[in-house]
Amino acid sequence: MNRVVLIAVACLMGLSESGWASSKIITIDGSSTVFPITEAVAESFQQVARGTRVTIGISGTGGGFKKLCAGEIDIVNASRTMKAAEVAACALKKVAAIELPVAYDGIAVVVNSKNTWVDALTVAELKKIWEPSAQGKITTWNQIRSGWPKREIHLFGPGVDSGTFDYFTETVVGKGGASRGDFTASEDDNVLVQGVAMDLGSLGFFGMGYYEANADRLKAVPIRGAEGRPPVLPTYERVSDRTYAPLSRPLFVYVRKEAAGRPEIAQFVRFYLKHAAALVKEVGNVPLSDSLYVRALDRFERRVVGSLFLGQSSSADLEKLMK
Repeated sequence: MNRVVLIAVACLMGLSESGWASSKIITIDGSSTVFPITEAVAESFQQVARGTRVTIGISGTGGGFKKLCAGEIDIVNASRTMKAAEVAACALKKVAAIELPVAYDGIAVVVNSKNTWVDALTVAELKKIWEPSAQGKITTWNQIRSGWPKREIHLFGPGVDSGTFDYFTETVVGKGGASRGDFTASEDDNVLVQGVAMDLGSLGFFGMGYYEANADRLKAVPIRGAEGRPPVLPTYERVSDRTYAPLSRPLFVYVRKEAAGRPEIAQFVRFYLKHAAALVKEVGNVPLSDSLYVRALDRFERRVVGSLFLGQSSSADLEKLMK
């Protein structure tokens, strides 16, 4: 679902030095997972950048990249790295983007708060639930694990334009975008939260920040990433030390290089990277190390385009990639 949020417009509009009202606009779209971080940054930024307003849309990471390549927006919120096909599509239109990591996130797998039978899930069980061949076949909980009730399972997940959908299917199923189609999909994670919260037989997945904001209505499921290891919950500590595997990942913003030359864009990006650590925590995600924010800012100042992750998984170690 597309949604545009206009943040602090009338009350934060300032006057230029000449006394005329300014109307500088920064346009952002993309990931619903990164949205709360960028929204928090934008709210703080507009308190100091008088006369600049920020518009933020939610069309999913893939939708954001399409708009960036079309020159319709300045910045993309992205919960995955840019695909080679997206880079090529932008190149055809002579658009290049500066990739900037801003936070870490864990993808939370959740069930209804009154679900009493699910104590943990393995990655193999998640694959059994979500792989394309499960459509029309894996329809009840007891088909996932013996002893669980013969109750219909109702699935909720991000839409196909979502970077979270791409990352989850690549990591769990083994191929990005490979999924059964008989689930309730939305680019708005609040819709997914509501669906799981109201359905005892439900299971869904989305960014950890949305779970943290609704922990009283949902139950997070511990995930066992490998045999012999205990199941792990998506908590701040476990995402920070990367033991919530394999469903931890970095989050990004991508800045259109041409737009980066505008003073208000440069000011916003510098503000974002200098204040992200505190604001990321505020919305339930995990900040990068101070040194990574410094390196990301240097990457922006030098206008380095392209991805750090070429030939790498997007779960690769940022510290090594950003030396």
